Amino acid sequence: MPEHNTPDWALILGASSGFGEACSLALAAAGFNIFGVHLDRQGTLPNVQRIKGEIEAAGRKAVFFNINAADAEKRAVALNEMEKVITEEGQNAQIRVVLHSLAFGSLQDFIATDKKQELTQKQIEMTVDVMANSLVYWVQDVARRNLIREGGRIFAMTSSGSHRVIPKYGAVGGAKALLEAHIRQLAAELAPRGITANALRGGVTNTPALQKIPGNDKLLEHALSLNPSKRLTVPQDVAAALVALTAPGTYWITGNVINVDGGEDIMAG
Repeated sequence: MPEHNTPDWALILGASSGFGEACSLALAAAGFNIFGVHLDRQGTLPNVQRIKGEIEAAGRKAVFFNINAADAEKRAVALNEMEKVITEEGQNAQIRVVLHSLAFGSLQDFIATDKKQELTQKQIEMTVDVMANSLVYWVQDVARRNLIREGGRIFAMTSSGSHRVIPKYGAVGGAKALLEAHIRQLAAELAPRGITANALRGGVTNTPALQKIPGNDKLLEHALSLNPSKRLTVPQDVAAALVALTAPGTYWITGNVINVDGGEDIMAG
C-alpha cells in the first residue's frame, strides 16, 4: 500500500456514486490521488463536489471529468489531461489502480407481449459497450501510454446477474458476464507486465444503480433473507476489499471473480 507522499493515482470510472464513490474515498484515505470519471447532470453535481472535497480533505488530489466514459474522443481528451498531470509529478508517478464501475444500461425484457417493451439491438449493444467493452478500451489506452506499469491493479465491478437470472436484467447480466471474461483475458495478457486484473462481485447493494432495477425492493428483501452475515452489502464493504487488494503482497491474485458479499452468493439457490 502506498505511503502518504506517493505519487500514485487511482482512476475510477463511475466515481460519483455507489461503489465508485466509496472506492474513491477509501483509496484517497489510503494515500492515492484520484482521477474520477463520471457522467452527471446539474442536479447531481453537488454530490460530485462533496466527493472531491472529501478526497482533498484527506490530503490527496482530485481531478474529475464529467464525460461519457464510452466516448472514444472524450476518453482521449481526459487521458491527455491525466498524462499531463502525471508527467508533472515525475517519472515514477503512475496510475496504479483502475476501477471500472460504470452503471448505464437498459433494463427491459428480451421477450415481451408488446414489442415496444422489448430490448432493441441498439439498447443491447449500448449496454454491453458501456458496462463491459469500455473496460478494455480504457485499459488499452492507459497501458499504451505507459501510465500503468508493474504493480498496477485493475478491478471491475460485476454482479450476481452475470450467472443468475434477474427480471429485466438480461442486457446488463450479459454485459457483466462479458466483463468477467474481459477481466480473465486482461489478467493473462498483463501478467508478464506485473499487472493484475480481478472482478469484484458485491452482494445486492442499495445503490442508485440498483434502485433503477424494476422490483429492486424484492431483490433487497431476498438478498437480506439469504445473507448468512444477516445484513446487506454496503459500498464500503467493497471499498475495503479493494484497498486491501492494492497491497504489494496481492501480486499473485489475478484473473478472479472475488465475491465481496458476506457469503450471500454461496447461499443463493
